[in-house]
Amino acid sequence: MPSLQAAIDLLPVNGSKPENGKADQRLDNACDTDNLPTNLYPSITTSNHPNLNEFASSHLINFGTTFLPDLIISASHLSLFTAPSPGSSSPYGRAITDWTSGQMSSLLGHSHPEIVSVITSHASSLDHLFSGMLSPPVLNLAKRLISVLPEGLDRAMFLSTGGESNEAAIKMAKTYTGKFEVVGLGASWHGVTAQANSVQYHAGRRVGWPLVPGGLMLPSPNAYRCHEGFRRKKTTGNGEGNGAKGGGGEEGVEENGKESQGEDEEEWEYDWEAEMLYGWRLIDQQSCGSLAAVIVEPIQSSGGMHVLPPGYLRRLKIECEKRGMLLIVDEAQTGIGRTGEMVAVNHDGVVPDILTLSKTLGNGLPLSAVITSHSIANVCAERDFLFYTTHVNDPLPAAVGDKVLEIVVRDDLVSHARRMGEMLHSGLNQLKKRYACIGDVRGRGLMAGVEIVEDRRKGKEPGMELAKRIGDRAYELGLWCNLSTHPSFGGSFRIAPPITISEEEVREGLAVLEEAFRGVEGTLPLY
Repeated sequence: MPSLQAAIDLLPVNGSKPENGKADQRLDNACDTDNLPTNLYPSITTSNHPNLNEFASSHLINFGTTFLPDLIISASHLSLFTAPSPGSSSPYGRAITDWTSGQMSSLLGHSHPEIVSVITSHASSLDHLFSGMLSPPVLNLAKRLISVLPEGLDRAMFLSTGGESNEAAIKMAKTYTGKFEVVGLGASWHGVTAQANSVQYHAGRRVGWPLVPGGLMLPSPNAYRCHEGFRRKKTTGNGEGNGAKGGGGEEGVEENGKESQGEDEEEWEYDWEAEMLYGWRLIDQQSCGSLAAVIVEPIQSSGGMHVLPPGYLRRLKIECEKRGMLLIVDEAQTGIGRTGEMVAVNHDGVVPDILTLSKTLGNGLPLSAVITSHSIANVCAERDFLFYTTHVNDPLPAAVGDKVLEIVVRDDLVSHARRMGEMLHSGLNQLKKRYACIGDVRGRGLMAGVEIVEDRRKGKEPGMELAKRIGDRAYELGLWCNLSTHPSFGGSFRIAPPITISEEEVREGLAVLEEAFRGVEGTLPLY
């Protein structure tokens, strides 16, 4: 099998498409076209909706996004398939490699045969019940989930979305503590429900009316763009400093901004502890004395794929305990193996008071979970905690979640995600060495962020428009990787393929991404 560098070196230097349609061939080879899922829409071609966005705008409510130009008619493993052209003999138009697992959710890939089987069998026999009724899938999922989580996470409830699970977790923390103030991190994303939205600071706050009272903010850890007031001389000797490396210390990830720093700059590192303590001083000054909880993501995906520095969660737990607060960790995207651990809190050896899971647990189906200790669950029950919704503990999605966990454990996909993550980060850092528009590569396991700047040799000026052109070119070539944008950092690609991805598929995706960089003016190739 050719090496990653060999695959990259075979690409054209001038940015043109390879001869004989090699880019399309690479992507087609990644898809088993003989085993595509059944095309449920055989009569639909691109002629059915020639003005797709216009049609969508006339019939759908815009929820805050820009629709992509293609009509997706089927999906299998890492591949999305578009509607064919009129008269085409193929059941699909083109294949698009999905490097975001849908909405960061299809952990095992699209149309996984065992997941399809579970959905089919339960849709025909045990789909939905009155919320007070118990079913085997719910009990089985609770038992299996608790068995793979850290000790002290003992009881679970199952809901539909990540926002819903965070809403329940926050309400549970308020019920348990009898207090109402909740702290979130800057650049965080926890959902669009009332309480979750009130403690997220990436987007969604400017609604024109009051949010839920009590929301407070800690600075978001950002090793690449830390304020100069939160830097310190690097430690020497045994090297046990507190600087964040690669946004999270992952192997194969270079120090943030290293190539853009001069000799004096390299003597400094990010002092996240000083920044955190500064944030707590501000919170203590603002608080009315009713601090209930902190909610954090181990990797701030929407906020630019920033990993909490090593030791951050441990220190955060200490600060919470000082104030009688609960620590809520939102593992919507990091949970169930994606970072190379079953849950990302394991990297720091921290057991949160409440853990929430969503996206990955249901492999794309609406399933989320709130998990806490016996003691917290018992106190909340005594205080009449209420979170009674239509789809709480539904059997069909619970059966899917149970099967997801079974597959992840059985196939040792946690270790596989760790190995594929090392390969992915190594390849992305090779791209960084080649292109001066890549300011930073960060992440952990099969979650990676690539931040685009104008020219890292001159500084860290955000390259938002350049990032968009690169993303558009990658999509044209058949690779989908989401671009997260924010005025504070411009644009960062979010990469999170299914954890069933193979070495060959990692290489293929990296090669197409390299081709996209080559084909866009302003990427500043260095060799």
